Amino acid sequence: MIKAIVTGHTHGLGAAIAAELLGRGIAVLGIARSAAAGIGSQVALDLSDSAALAAWLAGPDLAAWLADADSVLLINNAGTVQPVGPLAMQDPAAVARAVALNIAAPLMLAGAVAAARPPSAACRILHVSSGAGRGAYPGWSVYCATKAALDQHARAAALDAIAGLRICSLAPGVIDTAMQAEIRAASLAQFPLRERFDALKREGELTDPADCAARLVGYLLGEGFGSEPVADLRSVAPPGV
Repeated sequence: MIKAIVTGHTHGLGAAIAAELLGRGIAVLGIARSAAAGIGSQVALDLSDSAALAAWLAGPDLAAWLADADSVLLINNAGTVQPVGPLAMQDPAAVARAVALNIAAPLMLAGAVAAARPPSAACRILHVSSGAGRGAYPGWSVYCATKAALDQHARAAALDAIAGLRICSLAPGVIDTAMQAEIRAASLAQFPLRERFDALKREGELTDPADCAARLVGYLLGEGFGSEPVADLRSVAPPGV
């Protein structure tokens, strides 16, 4: 039995990934602050609260849910683009929240899932990264730094060569989600490149979340997953694959 854990499963790409997995007959455990219809196994948890996440991971629930799995998937999707703006405009509390949500939670879950899986179960870990982790953008210093951290985590974890475990930090492309709406709502003082993202929406260049999720899950389940610890979905799974 394949079992998958999806963070941030209540909206956007996370919801589309959860729906794609369920459509393929894969059991899903969703982790987010709120619940979503159609998913039987869910944990209400603010992933930016590292202490609350640590307390849940210290309990029996994760191992119990994974106990009958022969293959385990972890999709670290939850994240935030905030705070947007140059250094002097960044709220320290927002920086702390971003680091906890974008870095600490994925790393904590990766370690916990690797440890809690049944001894014979294969494990695949996918961090939803971003091109922003590989190229700098003005106003996105926190977002760029946190996504770059996921890339380096995957690179280093892959070097551990853990039996039965594959990991990849995957940039999914530019998707038509609420995060894109947040970006377009930023002022030019916060994000000087906003017009580029306005144009993507205006010209219909944003990828539909369901289309992206189908390609992402196809890659996650495919033979090539993990062959490169850092990858771009647009290169490894072109449209139609």
